[in-house]
Amino acid sequence: MLKRIFTVGGFTLLSRLTGFARDIILAAILGAGPMADAFFVALRLPNHFRAIFAEGAFNAAFVPAYAHVHGEKGEASAKLFADRIFTLLFVSQLVLLAVALAFMPQMMSILAPGFTDDPAQRALAIELTRITFPYLLLITLVTLYGGILNVMQRFASAAAASIFLNISMMATLALAALFPSAGHAAAWGVLISGVLQYFLLAGDLSLHGGLPRFARPKLDEDVRGFFRALGPATVGSMGTQIAMFADTIIATFLPVGALSALYYADRLYQLPIGVIGIAIGTVLLPEMSRQLTAGDDAGARASQRRAFEFALLFSVPFVAAFLTVPDVIMRALFARGAFSSADALAAGATLAAYAAALVPAVMIRSAVAPFYARKDTATPVKAALIGIGVNVVLKFLLMGPLAQVGLALATAAGTWINLLLVLGFSVRAGYFAFDRELVRAVVKFAVTGLVLAAGLWLAAWFSAPYLAQLPALRSEAALGLLIGVGAVSYGAALLVLFGPRAIKRLLRG
Repeated sequence: MLKRIFTVGGFTLLSRLTGFARDIILAAILGAGPMADAFFVALRLPNHFRAIFAEGAFNAAFVPAYAHVHGEKGEASAKLFADRIFTLLFVSQLVLLAVALAFMPQMMSILAPGFTDDPAQRALAIELTRITFPYLLLITLVTLYGGILNVMQRFASAAAASIFLNISMMATLALAALFPSAGHAAAWGVLISGVLQYFLLAGDLSLHGGLPRFARPKLDEDVRGFFRALGPATVGSMGTQIAMFADTIIATFLPVGALSALYYADRLYQLPIGVIGIAIGTVLLPEMSRQLTAGDDAGARASQRRAFEFALLFSVPFVAAFLTVPDVIMRALFARGAFSSADALAAGATLAAYAAALVPAVMIRSAVAPFYARKDTATPVKAALIGIGVNVVLKFLLMGPLAQVGLALATAAGTWINLLLVLGFSVRAGYFAFDRELVRAVVKFAVTGLVLAAGLWLAAWFSAPYLAQLPALRSEAALGLLIGVGAVSYGAALLVLFGPRAIKRLLRG
């Protein structure tokens, strides 16, 4: 399992690294002003719908159902099932796209009402969103193809696909002079990337005989079972996206730059979630689905436990860094061109608030896996909706005194409640248990995080006077120093508390 996690995580890491290169270019060209805010709304809207209809609800319902049909009835039945789901998915997304393009001004009034005070910014946001929204149709099909490939134990192309988003946007931004504005260049880069991602996964799936084709929809037992799982999963994904919509809506009422600060902080916050959390969840779900179909409940529980330990091993360093030196990180990565030091400071404060949500955000995909693998998408939704309710209420309470930092703190509170409730439901159902060994591991990881945070803070404090004397690249040098100190501190703490044998065992899976 860990080999497949490293495959997904490795390509996701490459995607995130190229994404940082893309964001450095975005920050230098767009900065954090009105055009940047308009583009980030245009980018967020299709991504919100994608998370509802594609990566969130669809994967949770489709992967276990497809794995079950494939394991119980064979390849031919699984192919027919995929064809029918593909047809329904394509038609529904086409209808959504037509409605969105026709009623984009009305959608913008609902989803970015703060732009109504600036007609030029509102008009630009509408225009850019009309360019980016067809990306949703393409990426939804990419998600379907990726789910089929994952059940086939082929993870590479689906994990690598998002790299095209970064490459495409960098290419169009490099040619920004050919577009009406840099915002238009970035928006067209998003759409072009959807086309490239589609053909990458369609080509991989076609080579292995699994490319879905149009088929007459039929509500047989398999399709009905898929929709029974899809309904609650959609409610859960929709609730999560409502919380994110609330961020977008509220941020349009905050001072200029709040949306951009949220975006750049969220990009760093999403790095460990994508590289660790999503990678583990992507591999764990089909793994547990196969084990449970074969009646191996003990193996499924063992897989989930290894996933939790692995998630903590790699997420703790990010939490420590984001909490102690977020300003250094933001200055080193983005403070150039139109992105000022003040912009970096605002984004850094937002990143520190997001850090409080990182552990539950990384672990939630593994926590819900035993429910989804059993085709129970309803139970995780209960936890998600309660967490989202707390999240949204806190957003409105904290937006006044803390601006976008309050939005990030509200996200942290809601995410923790979601994870704790899911774990509670899982323990009650007998799917998971907090045994002594796991509790000891959690405590040890917490101690290693404290050691690392102390090392980073002391290194930043002692080195600041010396780095200030450098003629240039002071923030970059500071970040490089902190990475070195952090690696030594964290590695030493792990060896002392866990021992080399336990670390090797965990990495071998």
